[in-house]
Amino acid sequence: MITLKRDNWMSVRKFLLGTGTRSGFISKLVLFVLLVDVGLIYLYPFFHMISTMLMSTTDLIDPTIIWIPRSIHWDNLAKAFEGLQYWQGFGQSMLVSLVGAGAQAFSCALAGYGFARYDFPGKNVLFFLVLLTFVIPPQTIVIPLFLIYRKFGWLDTQLPLIVPEMLGLGLKGALFIVIYRQFFMGLPASLEEAARLDGASPFGVFTKVMLPLAKPAILSVSLFSFVWHWNDFYLPTMFVTDQAKWTLVRRLSGLQQSLDSLYDVDAYGLSRMTEPVNMAGAFLVIMPVLLLYLVAQRWFTESIERTGLVE
Repeated sequence: MITLKRDNWMSVRKFLLGTGTRSGFISKLVLFVLLVDVGLIYLYPFFHMISTMLMSTTDLIDPTIIWIPRSIHWDNLAKAFEGLQYWQGFGQSMLVSLVGAGAQAFSCALAGYGFARYDFPGKNVLFFLVLLTFVIPPQTIVIPLFLIYRKFGWLDTQLPLIVPEMLGLGLKGALFIVIYRQFFMGLPASLEEAARLDGASPFGVFTKVMLPLAKPAILSVSLFSFVWHWNDFYLPTMFVTDQAKWTLVRRLSGLQQSLDSLYDVDAYGLSRMTEPVNMAGAFLVIMPVLLLYLVAQRWFTESIERTGLVE
């Protein structure tokens, strides 16, 4: 009888606390609660945006309605679509994001390969300066950049948002160089030696041997660069004043003024009436990035693991 009770107690203990590498029920429950809490912290703003953009003005000012409106107002999306001039802004955002991401994926790979595989005078100092460009806030150098771009005649164009990316810098360029450098340092040198014995030039070794092997790093850099260019607000605001060339994020900041021209009401009533429309505009801006992540989620996760970015 005593042995039976002891066996039952050991079974309960194993179930609650686990054994060896197996986690028990308590640890799994704590982990589940922690993950749910963290998930709610990230998802709460998104749920609030969705709920608010589907509300009417009456539902918005009704204190009894918190999440679910009495009726769904899809016309808020139509108003935001019109206020943003969505397709025009979408084209400008895609231009900056796609060209910027593609340029950085190649130029930063070339720079990272050079730092990883070649020894030259001042290499460590130059790499330190590259890292320094990452920690210096862009606000501290925006005035010199503005004067330079004005002298080049690049203001009110997308060139200030694209040309630096072609030179291995631009938005978060130093981080991408570090990612490529770490990836190329992990590849065996025998691959390059074999290519050189076959008569490949240094640039041929890079483009035909090393770059195809860097697909995980290329995918990580391309996705990060695309999202950061899509969400960037500061640099387009500084260098592009022509409204026809504004990106969606820049247009979102001026959505209230666009709505002011569409609705003839007082300022207090307008701000309340257009809050659901503003939320709808925010949803339209982030929707392409969400769709991109849903499509590329599996490849993106694999690329993060293979590049060692999480280490």
